[in-house]
Amino acid sequence: MYLTGFADEASQNLEVQIRVTKELGWNAIEARGICGTNIHDLEEGEFNDACHMLAAADVHVNCFGSTIANWAKRIEDPFDVTLAEVDRAIPRMKRLGTKLIRIMSYARCKGEEQHAAERFARLREIQARFADAGLTPVHENCMNYGGMSWRHTLELVENVPGLKLVFDTGNPAITLDPAKAGGATQDPLEFYRQVREHVAYVHIKDAALEGATEIYSYPGEGHGRIPEILKALIEDGYDGGISIEPHMASVFHNPDAATASEDESAAIYAEYGRRLMGLLQDAGAMPSPYVV
Repeated sequence: MYLTGFADEASQNLEVQIRVTKELGWNAIEARGICGTNIHDLEEGEFNDACHMLAAADVHVNCFGSTIANWAKRIEDPFDVTLAEVDRAIPRMKRLGTKLIRIMSYARCKGEEQHAAERFARLREIQARFADAGLTPVHENCMNYGGMSWRHTLELVENVPGLKLVFDTGNPAITLDPAKAGGATQDPLEFYRQVREHVAYVHIKDAALEGATEIYSYPGEGHGRIPEILKALIEDGYDGGISIEPHMASVFHNPDAATASEDESAAIYAEYGRRLMGLLQDAGAMPSPYVV
């Protein structure tokens, strides 16, 4: 088990991302935004600069936090847009020695029709392209088709051979469960237990839904059931990565929510990492450095 995180929540400045990561004693980041641009969309010169900075600091990129098929992409959009992102990401992952890339299953549609067959077909092609390159896409239960419930996630797994998952602890706590009456949210621990055999990676986020407002908090303070999920992961013999995604100083899908200064963001990120390490220690886990 190793620790990492969406370091762009500490800062969009890669130098700060690296500094905070090393302060935590970690040697990996889940790369998403650098100066406001996703890592697979950086200009070539900017990407080269990032590679040199990471190598000089001996910090690795364990996963690309890509925007491929994410909540901002519609299933009705041309598939060529997605394939271009895939084709840009593959050589960059190989250069950095990165094996994992976070993907999704497109934004939910309004109404009952979700175009499931088209989603499955597209994800099969995405999965195949990465697998042919020796890389592993992991689907996140976010604001997408698979995140609608654990049943939808399992439906994806059944229809996309070889698909692995990144399980996010916080997203179920702020997502209504279509199988429950009265506007009840999903149960994160139940979600994990239903999909755990397919989980290859974990995002730690804690949150609660108050009315229509998403409230993000330090791990263990929200409704993400993080201590229980960490205990379950250990009991299940999980030995993969655990990545923090605080959403407390900035929310990737809601720029208007970003109110903290860079110093405050970095401090929150570091404190979040320390609290996660404390929870893991309480659960009897001893994470190791990330190994390429």
